[in-house]
Parts: sequence; C-alpha cells; structure tokens
Amino acid sequence: MPQEPRIDVETRAHTFESSLSTDQVERIAAALGQQGVWFAAPPRRDGEARRPELTWDLVGDEPYQGYTATGRAAVHLADGHDAPTRPLILADGFNYGPSDLDALWRHFNQPYQRGVPGFLDQLRSMGIDVVLLGFDQRHAAVQANAAVAVSCVRRVIDERLGDDQLVVGGVSMGGIVTRYALARMESEGVDHQTDKYFSYDSPHLGAWIPLVLQQLAYLHESLAPRSDGPGQAALIRSPAAQQLLWGWVDDADYSGPVTSASPLRLEFLEDLRRVGWFPMRPYKLGLANGTGDGVGPDLAPGTPVFDLQHETLQLTARVQPDMGELQNIGVVRFGAPVWTSATSHVAAFDGAPGGTLDSWGRLADATGLPIQDRLRRSCFVPSVSAVALARDPFQWQSELYHDLGDLPKDETFLDAFCCDTANTEHGAVSRPLIEWFLDQLAGW
Repeated sequence: MPQEPRIDVETRAHTFESSLSTDQVERIAAALGQQGVWFAAPPRRDGEARRPELTWDLVGDEPYQGYTATGRAAVHLADGHDAPTRPLILADGFNYGPSDLDALWRHFNQPYQRGVPGFLDQLRSMGIDVVLLGFDQRHAAVQANAAVAVSCVRRVIDERLGDDQLVVGGVSMGGIVTRYALARMESEGVDHQTDKYFSYDSPHLGAWIPLVLQQLAYLHESLAPRSDGPGQAALIRSPAAQQLLWGWVDDADYSGPVTSASPLRLEFLEDLRRVGWFPMRPYKLGLANGTGDGVGPDLAPGTPVFDLQHETLQLTARVQPDMGELQNIGVVRFGAPVWTSATSHVAAFDGAPGGTLDSWGRLADATGLPIQDRLRRSCFVPSVSAVALARDPFQWQSELYHDLGDLPKDETFLDAFCCDTANTEHGAVSRPLIEWFLDQLAGW
C-alpha cells in the first residue's frame, strides 16, 4: 500500500521568528517579496471587450453552510438574436475576489491565429449565444458558487427562445463549479436541459501549487502581516483552494499529510459523490492545456529554483523532488535560526505535463530574485487531472506522466477530450483546443 504523502518542517516558523531581531525580520520579509496576494492572476487588460446585450445579477438558488453566493452573467447574443436561442454558458475560473467579465471576454476572444476571429466571435457566428458567468467571490466554496451556476442555468432556460438544449461548462474552477451544479440538479430531479458539458483545463483530480511556495507565502505573512487587506496566502487559504489543490498546507509550521490536510477537500469530494460525481445526461467534453504524450516541462526534480545566499541570509526553494523520504524543498536561514522543509512520498508534480502557472516566476518578479526562464512556469493542472482520469482523487499521482494517446474509453469520466500539442499556460486559448471544441459543437 502506498505511503501517504506528507511534509515535515524541522524548525517551526514561530520559533524562527521569535529568535530574530526587528531588522532581521524586515530583511527576510523584503527578500520574500512585496505585499499583495500571491498566485492571483492579474486580469487581462489589453484588447477590447464587447459590450453584452444583457447583464444579469444572480443569486445562488440555495445557501451553502449559511452563505449565499452571488454573481453576474454577461449575455452576448449571436447576430440576429433578440434573446438567448442557442445558449452556451462559460463559467469563470479560480482567482481572488470578483470575476471581471470584460477580462474574461478579452481572454477567450484573443486571436490565436492571424486572420481568424476570436473564439467567442466564432461561436456567435455559428449562431451560438455566449453567456459569460462570473462570481463575486471566486475563491468561495465550489458548492456555494455552484448555486449561482444553477441560477444561471435556470435564468437561461427561462429567457431562451425555442427549445434548443444548452452547452454548459467553464474554465479551470468554472468547469468544476458547473460539473457540480449540473450533477446537483440531476440528483434533485431538475431538468437542466443541457446537451453538452465541457471543462477547459479543470482540475478534476486536483491542481498543484508547489508546497514550498505555499509555505513561503505563510512565512511572509507571519513576518510582515497586513492590516489593510488580504495577505500573501489569502488565495491558498481560501475554501476553493483547499477543495481543489491536491496537496495543501495550512501554515508554514505544518507537518503532516498533505492530501488530507483540509477537511474542506474531504467534504467537497463526499458532496460530489453524493450528487453523482459527474452529470450523467450531457455529453462530457474536456480540454487540457497540457500535452497527452507524457512529456512535461523541463523541470528536473529537486532543482534549486532560488538559491539566494547573501551574508548570513540563505533562501533556497526547490522544484518538487520525486517521491523519496524527507526530500528537502526549502531553507530559510538568517544566522543561527534555520527553517527547513522536506516532503516524503510526493510525486514530481512541477515537471508533469499539464497547464502551467508562473508561480515561481511571480515570486521572482516580486522579490527581484534571478530565475532562469525555463523555471518560471511549472505544472498547475496535470493533464491526467484535466481529462478526468478515472482514479481515486487521492491515489492518482503515480500516473502524472501517463501517455494519454491511446487511453481506453473507460479510463476517463469524460466522453471525449483533447490535449494540447505543448504544455501551455493554464486556461490559454490554443488553436488545437479551440478548433477541436468548435468541431465538437458543429453538429449541435
């Protein structure tokens, strides 16, 4: 039986902090970066956003643990349509705070080939009405935002002209939110009238942010707490992150298992099972920004990404090692006090094929630390997660580098999927993915 993946911190952060002078604390905090929420992607500002014909304010159809989520939908009608007729709902993904639906339009409608209209404009030219779904708290629990998605599906059905079936899905977390929403509606006997479900680089088995970067975000907060807004680890600490990350730690001091560290992930997976795991009625499509050939980014396990040694200060952070016992992933030293972190039985996630995130690069930019270009990005949503490999969410990491080229039909929970030809940025608009998806919709 495989050993449970875990992390061990040898010198606890609060002990480390208490042994430092005020000047030392300030110098380490400065070395760890500027204020702000780490890992939160900035909205896309370049290009123009089309003005929607309709905008709907949405309220979740039911509360989740006392919280009723809210959101908004921007409806972009196809030419010649006065109301939604052939609706496609595209839900926004994971980030901190409210969705920016103009940025979502700009992102998905950016040209991916010279002389070819953007993806959303192509949908409209096919007579498909695009409904962009956003959430006021993208980092809230999936179940809460799924209630907003349910309200959106109901609103589309109420406003629709004719009886054409819906296409419903989303990017990143949006694909998980809509997966849960449709499955919940089916479990309650509600007709969602959806013919196709799609997920765009969604972490069906879990996503990955390097554990050492999670720890450094917490450590920075402990050394330089904020009083004017969320700290560096706010996104990591959020309910959605706890539910979707394969490995998670709750502070820089934590030692113990990383796959079961958050009860929110355990509860979410149980809720998914309760509502049916996946919606059964729609034809289920998956798009993965990672390759399907088992080849990931050039990130050798254990490679130092940062290795800052200046006077008595040392800051080292490493690419996730491949399994093993007590494999070092990070060191912070100032004189005598040393904070070190090591993992055991954790797979080499950083170099796995998948949609990438510039987690290492963002830290380098914030701190001014030198970094090689090839080390800026690492795997965020492994390809085997985006294609919903039919595995237990806690027991799939050994197949991170699996060749998906001849995957048998019963090895995925999806009906069809497409992997990219390169390991592209998570959620990126890619010609192979878009053309495959448009072809899937051509007969609808």
